[in-house]
Amino acid sequence: MFTITVPASSANIGPGFDSAGVAVSRYLTLDVERATNWKFTHTTDTIPEVANYEDHYIYKVAKTVADWHDALLPPSHVKMTSEIPLARGLGSSASAIVAGIELANQLCQLQLSEKEKLDYAVRIEGHPDNVAAALLGGFVVTVKMGEEATYKKLPAIDTDLVVYIPNFELKTEDARKVLPTEFEMKDAATASGVSNLMISALLTGDYELAGKMMESDLFHESYRAKLIPNYYEIRSEARKLGAYGTVISGAGPTMISFVANGQGVHVAQTMQEKLPNYEVVALKLDEVGLRTKIHEHK
Repeated sequence: MFTITVPASSANIGPGFDSAGVAVSRYLTLDVERATNWKFTHTTDTIPEVANYEDHYIYKVAKTVADWHDALLPPSHVKMTSEIPLARGLGSSASAIVAGIELANQLCQLQLSEKEKLDYAVRIEGHPDNVAAALLGGFVVTVKMGEEATYKKLPAIDTDLVVYIPNFELKTEDARKVLPTEFEMKDAATASGVSNLMISALLTGDYELAGKMMESDLFHESYRAKLIPNYYEIRSEARKLGAYGTVISGAGPTMISFVANGQGVHVAQTMQEKLPNYEVVALKLDEVGLRTKIHEHK
């Protein structure tokens, strides 16, 4: 009937704490067919099986959105494939939320606008950085003031990405606990200046400066570094290979390097040898975000 594809995402990008996010080329895919009963089938072991469809996270999201519109979700068979590891800092929950919203949108024919989808995603997720990137694609800057999320997508960023995924999880709440609860005014001003300059450098194509600012974050990286084995080694070794900048992906433990276009595979292969217990992969920024393909009946 239709296929929903949502990219993974990486949030913060160093000093863009809780504001900047990028969509990356790993995907959650839902193949959906109308059926007499609800059923979720997982074709990859990245997602655990759920015994009862009503306990499935994507179903819960879709049902919530349908309820907000006083609409009924018609039963469907959903075949799920995911390349996004759970609790690694690649926005697995954000991708699931965006997929669930689009599932309700298609099944109930809600005709939601992009802004409505983002508002619903922020309402469910609580913060906009990952969901905005997963929905819109590319490099997105967001701010949530009160209940209102405002966003702007940057022009395409001309870099490769190298992602370092360790074989352990790090829960976001644990990564939040190590952060300070407040900042001195002068420190906050410097930290936001670093973020402003990173965005300015990206907009003007000065990736060297952007990378330097990524690694100058004052909001969260230094506090979380102790939770992430090999944090300093990954940064320094990637820099030796020409990476512009390396940051924690979301709350971690995955890390992500921005490298020159065409250099991703070389850097990833070299770093994989240095990090045998990691999955090191070259990825691209996904500039499209959420996509839905309707299949014609044959």
